[in-house]
Amino acid sequence: MDPSHSAPVALAERRLAWLDARQRVLSQNIANADTPGYRPRDLSDFSRLVMQRAGPAVAMARTDDQHLAPARDPRARPDRAAVEASPNGNRVSLDREALKVADTDNAHALAIGLHRRWLGMFRTALGRTQ
Repeated sequence: MDPSHSAPVALAERRLAWLDARQRVLSQNIANADTPGYRPRDLSDFSRLVMQRAGPAVAMARTDDQHLAPARDPRARPDRAAVEASPNGNRVSLDREALKVADTDNAHALAIGLHRRWLGMFRTALGRTQ
């Protein structure tokens, strides 16, 4: 069994590829912060992409009348048009983009850490230290 082809490693690698693509999109948004009429872009949520590959969406089931109903649809996308446009029509918010970049960086560090620990676990199981 090759541990580099296991489901957790493959998921971490897909997550890393998605994070790389998102970082490129966010950097384009920041680079065009002064471009008249520019509208920021973002990728679809990674968890939504993974769930779409898994199969059709499943609604939360209420097995008892005393269970609370969901307050909103978790698949709803935030309204990107809610950002106020500058006088030249640009809708890039540097604060919002900086937060997304930081979030992407944290998610990247987490995915790399999980990838390394998963492979380290296999090395330990095989009796290898390096």
